[in-house]
Amino acid sequence: QVALKKMPLRKRSRKELIVNEIQVMKENKHPNIVNYLGSYLVNEDLWLVMEYVDGGTLTSILVQLFIEERMIAAISRE
Repeated sequence: QVALKKMPLRKRSRKELIVNEIQVMKENKHPNIVNYLGSYLVNEDLWLVMEYVDGGTLTSILVQLFIEERMIAAISRE
């Protein structure tokens, strides 16, 4: 199983951010970070293929929970 992240390429300013994100993901492999597996251009969208992590996105979890700043700092440090 894999996860796909669909990124629109219609806006020129976002292309540089997308390329940067891919470079960072390709260069940084760690067991505690979702790893990049590949990317594909589909019409005007870039599809990033990443390891699948059960439980949803970090953003979807964070908007449902209140986490104290000290806990966020501990999670970020790890």
